[in-house]
Amino acid sequence: MRLKTSLLKEPKHKDLVSCVGWTTADELFSCSDDHQVMKWNPVSSETTRVLKLPDDVYPLDLHWFPRAISGKKQSQAESFVLTSSDGKFHLISKLGRVEKSVEAHCGAVLAGRWNYEGTALVTGTPVYSVSWAPDSDKVLYTSGQQLIIKPLQPNAKILQWKAHEGLILKTDWNSVNDLILSAGEDCRYKVWDSFGRVLYNSQPHEYPLTAIAWALDGELFAVGSFNTLRLCDKTGWSYALEKPSTGSIFAISWSIDGTQLAGACGNGHVIFAHVVEQHWEWQNFQITLIKRRTMKVHNVINDAVDLLEFRDRVIKASLNYGYLVVSTSLQCYVFSTRNWNTPLIFDLKEGTVSLILQAERHFLLVDGGGLYLYSYEGRLISCPKYPGLRTDILNGLTVSLSNDTLALRDKADEKVIYIFEALSGKPLGDGKPLTHKTEIVEIALDQKGLTSERKIAFIDKNRDLFITSVKRFGKEQKIVKIGTMVQSLAWNDSCNILCGIQDSRFTVWYYPNTVYVDKDLLPKTLYEKDASEFSKSPQIVSFVGNQVTIRRADGSLVHLHISPYPAILHGHASSSRWQDGLRLCRFVKDQTLWACLAAMAVANKDMSTAEIAYAAIGEIDKVQYINAIKELPSKESRLAHMLLFSGNCQEAETLLLQAGLVYQAIQININLYNWERALELAVKHRTHVDTVLAYRQKFLEDFGKKETNQRFLQYAEGLEVDWNKIKAKIEMEIAKERERAAASAAGRSSVTVQQ
Repeated sequence: MRLKTSLLKEPKHKDLVSCVGWTTADELFSCSDDHQVMKWNPVSSETTRVLKLPDDVYPLDLHWFPRAISGKKQSQAESFVLTSSDGKFHLISKLGRVEKSVEAHCGAVLAGRWNYEGTALVTGTPVYSVSWAPDSDKVLYTSGQQLIIKPLQPNAKILQWKAHEGLILKTDWNSVNDLILSAGEDCRYKVWDSFGRVLYNSQPHEYPLTAIAWALDGELFAVGSFNTLRLCDKTGWSYALEKPSTGSIFAISWSIDGTQLAGACGNGHVIFAHVVEQHWEWQNFQITLIKRRTMKVHNVINDAVDLLEFRDRVIKASLNYGYLVVSTSLQCYVFSTRNWNTPLIFDLKEGTVSLILQAERHFLLVDGGGLYLYSYEGRLISCPKYPGLRTDILNGLTVSLSNDTLALRDKADEKVIYIFEALSGKPLGDGKPLTHKTEIVEIALDQKGLTSERKIAFIDKNRDLFITSVKRFGKEQKIVKIGTMVQSLAWNDSCNILCGIQDSRFTVWYYPNTVYVDKDLLPKTLYEKDASEFSKSPQIVSFVGNQVTIRRADGSLVHLHISPYPAILHGHASSSRWQDGLRLCRFVKDQTLWACLAAMAVANKDMSTAEIAYAAIGEIDKVQYINAIKELPSKESRLAHMLLFSGNCQEAETLLLQAGLVYQAIQININLYNWERALELAVKHRTHVDTVLAYRQKFLEDFGKKETNQRFLQYAEGLEVDWNKIKAKIEMEIAKERERAAASAAGRSSVTVQQ
């Protein structure tokens, strides 16, 4: 990726340009010390003078009023605030009329910024730069070498830290990724999180850094200095460095679509720069944006090259699942990797697409107006919505899409995930969102398997990794923690294998569903590798097939290969080919694979395969329990004990009670020493009270304790425990269950004969 810069031969301003700002993607305003406000069209290279300021007014900062306010969408900004050296700020309309001038400070007003809603304006002196927090409840400003975050609530704690060795000249706070940039006279730029922890510290440059700004989507930022313009990734490393003849660049402004930027130059020029040569890769295809409206497709297998021409400039693109989706300023193009000549084209509603997410069957477009789910044939499937949805701050970490489900992390309450049915756009299940104890920073849906078994993995603020089922049937959500200190995660595109970087290890969860089947087995289903080679804070870019692509902190890509066998085993399990699964495990002779097979077999209630797999990994106690389950007389009992095997005690008890097997429900509570529940069931169903009391008495005698529970004392009064009678009753219950099972089997066979 690099910047393609353009400068006019002669500067239009006679003095240094102090500030610039975009209204639309094709219109820019600039202000200079020659008191002129100029309007630029970078496409046609036209410039017109909008306003001549009084001779004593030197403009210092410019910021356009935000476009999206009070639910009404304006296609473009209509007015801007201009701060000046005379201690005033001026509200100026797009046509050049000064609407209002306000006496603000005693000294020069060095900085002025609207909040995201357009309901408040912050100005500063002698503050060189100010920025608003993403939810407009805090203000970030510079003070010498310090950065200060001040909440708007009175008495709230101020966060302040020394950020640079020299004076800080510029700062910016992005609303999408919540990261802070700062640049100063110590010739360095730094990336911070919102708690003031440094994430990236650049090498010193030749000259002080005078400008720094985020692209709106938070993926890129630009840094300006004397005759220097640098394009950087959000993690801090540099994509490209340009050395234009501009003098110092005093301000940088990104266009709304994030494809171009403008810089205010010290020699009177305004520099325009386009972002080109972005790369997208998938399997054997590599796609490069070579010009604003042209893409090059390279098939690395046969070295074939195709050129894709577009009518308007390319804003966003995504390549996955055999399709390339490209959004331009007015249209969306869908190409199949099998045929590059005939794309499917449809018009866009809003225009500026900020995010494209793909699943196997459909893709999601996010723009200023909302969320739109399209099929690859170009048909609009649904437009999911919820109250308070802000599409401008959604990114790839807070939105996830699978074939049947869409998940969004809410911005108003970051502990909440909204889950929608993809095809209808309605909230899933009972409509209640998924709620976690702490703030969530990243979410990811698995891509394969049945809708009813869809899982979502998420990382919270403490960097703990959790997994939970998306579908809920009225019962409380079971959220299970499966990892700690996880930096980044990704699901495989072709089977439900999860990979992540936790602490200093690269970890692959070959079968994350193990936590719901047999939690003790989870450590045996992991693959772990030392991740120190990836340096500090690496990010997983993609996990396609058995190849994982990781981006290191310095921007380089590292490709890792994992074993192909777990993916093959997933394929066998999903189509119930258990004999093939056993053959594969015997061939590979790997304990991890056997553990995965054991968990898959239990999840699919195939006890014969589970028995062989558990025996192979030496879990003898579980083999014996599975044998005991197989010998149970009725189907209901077997199912209940399988649930019990997976730790679902409540569900096992409910199943037995529904089947009318009250004694068995009481017995599993006795076996689990859940005495009060066992007595409650016995009393409620007026049966086996003496059985519960007898087992309780035996338990207390074994441990040399006395009965202290009032309920047990109450029922034990005047009741003689006769073990012979109890054993006879138990025998009778088991015989009854056998008869029932035989009768139902006979009933089923007679129905088959009649058919």
